[in-house]
Amino acid sequence: MTPEERQKAGAFLDETRDNMLRAAKGLSPAQLQYKPAADRWSVAECLEHAALVEALVLGNIHNAIKEAAGSPRTDMTDEALVRMVTDRSGRAQAPERIVPTGKIPCDQLVSEFEAARKRMSEFVANTNVPLRRFAFPHPRFGQVDCYQWVLLAAGHGDRHRKQVEEVIADADFPRAASAR
Repeated sequence: MTPEERQKAGAFLDETRDNMLRAAKGLSPAQLQYKPAADRWSVAECLEHAALVEALVLGNIHNAIKEAAGSPRTDMTDEALVRMVTDRSGRAQAPERIVPTGKIPCDQLVSEFEAARKRMSEFVANTNVPLRRFAFPHPRFGQVDCYQWVLLAAGHGDRHRKQVEEVIADADFPRAASAR
């Protein structure tokens, strides 16, 4: 990873973390669990899912490096990947292993997200591995190199931050119980 790539990824991870925390911190349990519709996720589910994805992605990056997996060929540019993952104009179905289950208590959701993001950020800050040389496939985006996976994780968090803001903007969102 070049110094410029490290800086870009670190800044994107920090920016998207801060945006998620600004959107979700200080919400009451009722606000965290509010769902605008039966087929929509709550803020709690968005946070849990984002933390699960970050842990999974970081684990897969470590595995790809350890196994010298994949080809450095990727199927799209960094910019196109980030644009696609952050685009909320269409809905995507999460694979079963990263669907939120509600196992994380409401009072731990923000700290779980923060911890998962911290592990990703520390990895980016400290790794000497040339992440562009390792890749593994994404089910929607094709072959993605490990550097792009870092960008994808940050962008994915931002996608769900936008979803959190959509939930909070819902007319029936419980405002009176706000702890903000």
